[in-house]
Amino acid sequence: MIMEDHILRIIAGDNNVLAFTATTRETVGRAAAIHQTAPVVTAALGRLLTAASIMGQLLKNENDKLTISVVGDGPIGGLLATADSYSRVKGYVYHNNVDIPLRDNNKLNVSGAIGKGNLHITMDMGLKEPYSGTVPLVSGEIAEDLAYYFATSEQTPSAVGLGVLIDTDLSVKQSGGFLIRLLPGADESIIVKLEKTLSAVSSVTDLFERGMDPIGLADFIFKDVGYVVKEKIPVCYACDCSLTRVEKALIALGRDELEKILHEDKKINMHCHFCRRDYFFDEAGLNTVIRSIRT
Repeated sequence: MIMEDHILRIIAGDNNVLAFTATTRETVGRAAAIHQTAPVVTAALGRLLTAASIMGQLLKNENDKLTISVVGDGPIGGLLATADSYSRVKGYVYHNNVDIPLRDNNKLNVSGAIGKGNLHITMDMGLKEPYSGTVPLVSGEIAEDLAYYFATSEQTPSAVGLGVLIDTDLSVKQSGGFLIRLLPGADESIIVKLEKTLSAVSSVTDLFERGMDPIGLADFIFKDVGYVVKEKIPVCYACDCSLTRVEKALIALGRDELEKILHEDKKINMHCHFCRRDYFFDEAGLNTVIRSIRT
C-alpha cells in the first residue's frame, strides 16, 4: 500500500512545542524522475524538498511563498526548493549526475556532494520586501544547517530531522522528516525530555524502516511529553509554470529586447528548471507576444 505524502501539524508538551512530522516518498520520487538525479543528488534534493514542504506550514497567508537554496563548492553546485502554504513544492539542482564515494558507513555522502557554502531562505509574505536570511553551512547535511538557521536567524531553538533512503533499484524507498520548535517560555522539563528522546534517534529513515509513519514518528518523539495532532496536510510536487506565465515573463523583457531577439535569432526557448518543460516561440510566436505589448 502506497502511503499518501502528508504532514502532521502537532502541538506537544502542554502547548510548549510546535512540531511537524512528514512523509514525502512520492514527492521526492517524482522530483527524482523529473530531474533524472543520481542517488546522492536525490537524497540532497529530497531532504530540501521535505524541509520546504514542512516550512511551508509556517507561512501565514494563501499567497505566501518560501524558497530555500543551498549553494556549495561540492560537485552538486547548488539546489533550490520552493513551497507555498499548502505545501506544494518544487525544486531543482545545478548538477543532477553526481557520483562520489559512499561514507565509511556505506551511507550516501550528501555533505560531500554539497560541500562548503551557504544556506539562504526567503519568505515572500506580500510585504514590500520579502524576508531573507543567510547562514553558512555547518555540515552540508541540510537538517543541521536548518537547525542552525533557526537558532541564529530566528532565535528559535529547533530540532530538524530529514532523511531519504534509496532502494537497490535506485527508487526512493523512504523519505520524510520532522521539525520541532520550542514556543516562547517553553518549560525546561519538556526540553530535557525531548533532548533525551531525540538523542536516541539514529536517523529518520531508520525510523521509517522500522514501520513508522508520521503518526508513528510523533508517538516516538513525544512519548514522554504528550501531543495533539491539529491538522493533516497533503504534500505534492507541483510546478505552476504555464504558457500564460511564460508569455508574461517575455512581456516583462520589454518590446525593445523582444524585437532584438526577433531580429537576431528569430526564436526563443524558455526552459522551466522545476519541471524541465520547454516553451518554444518561433518568429510568429514572438510577433504575437510583441503585438500584445501596449505602446
